[in-house]
Amino acid sequence: MTSNPAAVDSTRYIQIFSSQLLWSFRIKLFIPFLSKGIVTVIRIPFLILALILGILGAAVAWYESRLFDSPFNLGYAALATFGLLVAHAAVNIFNDYFDARSGLDYKTRRTPFSGGSGAAPEGLLTVPQVLLLGIICLLILVPMAVFFVLKSGWMLLPLLVLAVLLIIFYTPLILKMGYPEWSAGLGLGILPVMGAYFVHTGAYSASSFIASMPSFFLVHNLLLLNEFPDAEADMTVNRRTLPIVAGKKKAAYFFSLVTLLVYFWVVWAVICRYMPVFTLVSLVTLPLAFQVIRGSFRYDDMETFLTAMGKNVLLVLLTQALIAAGYILSGIFLM
Repeated sequence: MTSNPAAVDSTRYIQIFSSQLLWSFRIKLFIPFLSKGIVTVIRIPFLILALILGILGAAVAWYESRLFDSPFNLGYAALATFGLLVAHAAVNIFNDYFDARSGLDYKTRRTPFSGGSGAAPEGLLTVPQVLLLGIICLLILVPMAVFFVLKSGWMLLPLLVLAVLLIIFYTPLILKMGYPEWSAGLGLGILPVMGAYFVHTGAYSASSFIASMPSFFLVHNLLLLNEFPDAEADMTVNRRTLPIVAGKKKAAYFFSLVTLLVYFWVVWAVICRYMPVFTLVSLVTLPLAFQVIRGSFRYDDMETFLTAMGKNVLLVLLTQALIAAGYILSGIFLM
């Protein structure tokens, strides 16, 4: 009995078509799932900080361009800010990677502000996928870094190298050294503002450093307060954050001191004419700062403490945005 060639071809075609349709369906299901994992691990709401830092550095450069006729390039400002967004995403991703690999992500109590993204523990991404995504972010940064080094000067290179070292070694090394909070203030405070300034002028300046110090204090404290809920879990992987090393009460006192330093710094800098007078607008966040300070001592009441953590995020973002606005207003009115 001979088979019908047409029937065989038809059956084979149906099998191939069904297989392709099944793979297409799987891909359509997988891509949104993977996209959700990417969005989760990047922690997009946290990137607002990088956006404000880029604007602040550009605002200082623009203000000085109005005052001293120094260089300013709007395209450079946009590209540098995009680079900061990618770099901040890389920080979040590598932090998640090392936390998942060490098992810490499976022990922490996640809050909207601490405990990692949960992308790996929830199965949205595998640990190797998280690592790959972090490497991709670093690769995206390479051509931008080369461009700015060629255009603005090789003195930008040490800053970029230091930034990369902080990104890579923050979780596996710095967090285990004792008092790691400085690294957040440096890597997501001073360096972004000074780098965003440098790309325009091709030089570092005391004025850009002074403008970056409130960011150092604020981002330092952003990390510090977010460490309180994770202290017990962090101890299991030998982290030495301030709430662990000094205890939560002393850490809350230190948090309060650094918070107040932000406002003393701005007032001092304006009095000494290192920062323009309109940056005093940032003082309007002082009542919010006192609310956060009070809340920092309520670490035993998680509901109240979570409210303080949320207000601290607002304090960090709003204060820096107002400082940037102060530079822009001062540039407009040349004050």
